[in-house]
Amino acid sequence: MLLHQRFIDIAKKFGSKKAIHDFSTNRELSYKKTLIASLILTRIIKRYHSGFIGVMIPTSAGCILAKLAILMAGRVPVMINYSTGAEQNARYAQQKCNFTTIITSKTLLEKIECPVVEGMVFLEDIMASVTGFDKIRALITASFPAGLLKKLVSCGDENNTAVILFTSGSEKDPKAVELSHKNILSNVSSVTPIFEFRSDDIFMCALPYFHVFGLTAVLWLPLYHGMTMLTYANPLDYQKICTIVREHQATFLIGTPAFFWGYLRKSSPGDFASLRIALTGADKCSDALREGFKTKHNITVLEGYGATECSPIISTNTPACNRPGSVGKPIPGTRVRIIHYETEDQCKPGVDGRIQVKGDSVMKGYYNDAEQTCKNVKDGWYDTGDMGNLDEDGYLWHVGRLKRFVKIGGEMVSLVRIEHVLEKLLPEDSFCCVVEVPDTIKGSRIIAVVTGEVDEQAILEQMAGQLPPIALPKAFLVWESLPKMGSGKIDFRTITEQIRQQLKPS
Repeated sequence: MLLHQRFIDIAKKFGSKKAIHDFSTNRELSYKKTLIASLILTRIIKRYHSGFIGVMIPTSAGCILAKLAILMAGRVPVMINYSTGAEQNARYAQQKCNFTTIITSKTLLEKIECPVVEGMVFLEDIMASVTGFDKIRALITASFPAGLLKKLVSCGDENNTAVILFTSGSEKDPKAVELSHKNILSNVSSVTPIFEFRSDDIFMCALPYFHVFGLTAVLWLPLYHGMTMLTYANPLDYQKICTIVREHQATFLIGTPAFFWGYLRKSSPGDFASLRIALTGADKCSDALREGFKTKHNITVLEGYGATECSPIISTNTPACNRPGSVGKPIPGTRVRIIHYETEDQCKPGVDGRIQVKGDSVMKGYYNDAEQTCKNVKDGWYDTGDMGNLDEDGYLWHVGRLKRFVKIGGEMVSLVRIEHVLEKLLPEDSFCCVVEVPDTIKGSRIIAVVTGEVDEQAILEQMAGQLPPIALPKAFLVWESLPKMGSGKIDFRTITEQIRQQLKPS
């Protein structure tokens, strides 16, 4: 089974049911109309240069249709991050994956002030070129039985590449991850029973589709079940999203902790009464965020864990099995083991080590980079580069990237643990980030960046009661905000560079 073949089955089954309500364009599409529009686009896409097709479109009906049509045309979509350095990311993707055509939007380019890159084609022009004959032909084709229709579009093996996505690049240059149809379908089918997903669920879709969290959880998962998708292009318009959830009775909301903080601040009691699942991932969910939603909305925010290379969900808490602070139990069909970061022996329950994952959701590999693929995947086990432990009951506890551990005086110090202690001592609405920066005399220093004014001495005294002396920050920097990636994750790479510049002797 391929992703677009599954969509055809669903579209034929649910026909007149609303598939997409696009709140950026105020456009509604039934499953039948979504199928027809996808078939129209499929014929157009076949005319473009051979090779991959870049997609740089916000979360919208247009992006969903483009994704479906590219697969139906037998091509592979390359998702491009437009939220941070769109022009640079577009050129990087073209160079890294050796393709030309990028489907994007004139409206988007104007909004983000991105110049036109060679190879770009615009949705507005594509739609304007559609003729009455194109529509009639697609309408007739869409009326064929599902079995025949699936033979008329691209066929192939479930191990064929379904998408190329780029890692966040929060620590180094992004890698191009190849995910197959099997990878994504297995991830969707694995989480379905533990959340009891069903066709009458209504998904609030605000996460960007260039991020795997959004691509799997708020595009393929709802399409897989024939749900209704409420799409909105700007995940930072928290007030609008709260309004959509309330007025259209969404049952599922996902996002990063940064987005959930925005929803918490901008929402009113009752806005989220229709939700049966609120799930956060891609970054650490704080106790304060969980408590805030519980107090204001009586909603339990669940936390999960994943990686682009794992399609993405590795583990998650669920309504039936929730251990706050952990990232839940591995999903069905996915194996997790903890390996000592130096000896590579398997760790006992409760002992921190490297998190490794095995299962059908693990990627095909990094595109055109066999060396990096072999380095990260050995005997089917993907090394996440993260540190954590499995407790006696099988819950996974994520304690940070291995790169976010610092060896001081022979001991491994977790920057994430320092952040966890610090954030509880900060005023409300203040955020923090702790990084290590080189020091010409002492080798390295731990620096804390906080938003909002703080009493540095008082906080250090309180931290000293919970952390060893080697883990205490050597300096506090006060910034107005913390740089973030388009997904809402903290951009450690930019923060570290800015700290280096700020601390550089004048």
